[in-house]
Amino acid sequence: MRNIIIALILVLTMAPLVSAEPGLINVKSSHDVKNTADRLENILKEKGMNVFLRINHTEGARKVGQELRPTELLIFGNPKVGTPLMQCSQTMAIDLPQKAIIWQDESGQVWLTYNNPQYLAKRHGIDGCKAVLDKVQNALKNFAKAATSP
Repeated sequence: MRNIIIALILVLTMAPLVSAEPGLINVKSSHDVKNTADRLENILKEKGMNVFLRINHTEGARKVGQELRPTELLIFGNPKVGTPLMQCSQTMAIDLPQKAIIWQDESGQVWLTYNNPQYLAKRHGIDGCKAVLDKVQNALKNFAKAATSP
């Protein structure tokens, strides 16, 4: 019985964080796509991150006569963190700067999705950069939580 209660607590506390695809972390948002993207962009800037680009994929689809549920991409980073990752494995540069998509699924739920740094570490054969990876992972988790929470 105790194990069932512990498992239930874990499931309930982890519900907002879902990983449907390997390497991706999906966080449920309490806001619409635009507001979630606005909140994320503001948080990133407040924390000293460079927001390089914000792409509205829905607008792009509309311009070519197609439809796409609300989808926005933010590209952001900071060389203080990215450079040490590239020093661990220079091929990491293909996955940097960081990216986050904010999108609405077919049921109307909004998600914020970003690359799992641990997955990227495996992809690029990074070994021995645990402190940097942990820092990135915690920062991304905090950014996502702040952008998606009520």
